[in-house]
Amino acid sequence: MARLAFLGLGVMGFPMAGHLAAKGHEVTVYNRTAARAGAWVAAHGGRSAATPAEAAAGADLVFACVGNDDDLRAVCLGEDGAFAGMAPGAVFVDHTTVSARVTRELAAIAAGQGKGFVDAPVSGGQAGAENGVLSVMCGGTEAGYLAAEPVIAAYARICRRLGDSGAGQLAKMVNQICIAGVVQGLAEGLSFAERAGLDIEAVVEVISQGAAGSWQMANRHKTMAADSFEFGFAVDWMRKDLGICLQAADETGASLPMTALVDQFYKDVQRMGGGRWDTSSLIRRLRD
Repeated sequence: MARLAFLGLGVMGFPMAGHLAAKGHEVTVYNRTAARAGAWVAAHGGRSAATPAEAAAGADLVFACVGNDDDLRAVCLGEDGAFAGMAPGAVFVDHTTVSARVTRELAAIAAGQGKGFVDAPVSGGQAGAENGVLSVMCGGTEAGYLAAEPVIAAYARICRRLGDSGAGQLAKMVNQICIAGVVQGLAEGLSFAERAGLDIEAVVEVISQGAAGSWQMANRHKTMAADSFEFGFAVDWMRKDLGICLQAADETGASLPMTALVDQFYKDVQRMGGGRWDTSSLIRRLRD
């Protein structure tokens, strides 16, 4: 069992940290809203800390799942940041979806202090976090990854190192690019079925067993048909991720025309007041 810190207890971090505690690890948590950390301790034991540095003190591994590049820098750097509390040899594991640029920046700072840094963004959403079946895409040194992987297994269905620092984040961008296209295709297909007067359940039962089948179809077609989106992965966060994808595409010379288009469709959903709706809400703009 290891001494761990977990920074960020949102809809993903809260259950992920809970799985670590359930495995018998000694977990100290930090959250920007202290009441959330108190609720986690009440549910899972362990203790909470007032700053990332305090949470990280004495930890073998420090996990983070926060919002964006700026949030990640804030919990890592400065006198109250996690790096200030970590001992040489400890490893920072970042589950946030951020840019490869900030990942490499922070990994270099950590290495200069004798600490490890693994970028480890996840896929699987809130349900995957709660059920402990996330897909985890990692970048960083092999030594850092080998230290982190057995602990990450508490909430992962699969965990792989894909290369040096930033590789995990780049892989997460591939994940989001693929999701964007699939959700838009599903939205158009279901909208077409509705306007054609077809029974959506019957259609999905048939086509989901063929080449059109996908996780999105299996898990989202019912709520899309019901026009229900008050759950899941928010449009605001998807736009943040797609922005990272498009910036990286500019840097690498990749062409992402479909991703750019779907990003604008999500912008339409935001204008409709759906920034906190699930990403499957793309179908709403086809109904209005």
